[in-house]
Amino acid sequence: MSRIKIVQTKSVIDRPENQKKIIEALGLGRPNWEKVHNDTPQIRGMVKKVIHLVRVEEVKE
Repeated sequence: MSRIKIVQTKSVIDRPENQKKIIEALGLGRPNWEKVHNDTPQIRGMVKKVIHLVRVEEVKE
């Protein structure tokens, strides 16, 4: 299964509560934190909601 690295690029201050919860569920919390997840439709859907706050990179294994 392919994996993706999600890097938070912007703060969640002054963002709607649902976006804050999505960032927390992805395992992020502060700018420049990063997390590697399996590339699933559920994770892609969460990333789509907060794409303006994160950067996504494919991970080569």
